[in-house]
Amino acid sequence: MPEAGFSVNAATDLLIEARESTDTLLSDWAEHLQLEIGGRAGQALAYALKTPGKRVRAALVVGSYRAVGGTSIGIAGVAAAVETVHAYSLVHDDLPCMDDDDLRRGRPTTHRVFDVPTATRVGFMLVPVAARLLTVAARELGLSAETLGTMAADLFQAGGIEGMVGGQWLDLEAEGRTLALPELIEIHRGKTGALIRAACSLGGLAAGAAPLALSALTSYGEDVGLAFQIADDVLDATGTSEELGKPAGRDAELSKSTYVALLGVDGARAEAHRLAAAGVAHLERAGVAMDTLGALAGYIASRTS
Repeated sequence: MPEAGFSVNAATDLLIEARESTDTLLSDWAEHLQLEIGGRAGQALAYALKTPGKRVRAALVVGSYRAVGGTSIGIAGVAAAVETVHAYSLVHDDLPCMDDDDLRRGRPTTHRVFDVPTATRVGFMLVPVAARLLTVAARELGLSAETLGTMAADLFQAGGIEGMVGGQWLDLEAEGRTLALPELIEIHRGKTGALIRAACSLGGLAAGAAPLALSALTSYGEDVGLAFQIADDVLDATGTSEELGKPAGRDAELSKSTYVALLGVDGARAEAHRLAAAGVAHLERAGVAMDTLGALAGYIASRTS
């Protein structure tokens, strides 16, 4: 359920809007890049870039931007840049040397359609694509070079060794071991949470948010990022492959420590909702508009796919 007092329609409407605008932008870029690069690599890059998804990160970019007064439709380009970094992580996560998955969002993974070397290169190629998307969006939004630099540093730090890559490394090293809760939190603040946090901070930066509001958005992103991962663990343990669009039960197969293993299904669900509420409280204390972001926090904690 969404956080008390927040309309589920606010989250649903923004998710639909963000998905439509992101899918349109990425589809256009995929066609352009396929022609620019050509050959098998161009085809594979287009395939990866057009991977469908819920676009939660895109919605968080747009929601955070609007919560502090942003109004330009150019924010869609920032959202697409974040989703492109996310796409890069999925291509690499699915590789045989990582999680070895055959399905992603209901269709064959990139390395299954093409091959492992091609998918590996495509993952790396998506990073400069994200940089190009962000640069074009910053120009459309009329942002300064300094602001663009801050946004780029935030995005690629979240996607690198200090965030997503580092968290994935720790996650792989932890397979087959039982982790304590603080260790698990450390992994997922990086692997999943860093990019979600960056989505919120980038939205605030694009709108020229004041320091207090930007700090609140960042803290909100940290909490809902962890809530997202906990909800993911619950879904992996309780959902079906058809519902998830990828193989269910992979955490158990890979002997991964999860919030469900440590807290139980009900305990994990309660923790996800606690974190969602904590995230919204940061916004309330800073006087940041909460309606849409509060509804998104509730959706993230209680999602069913």
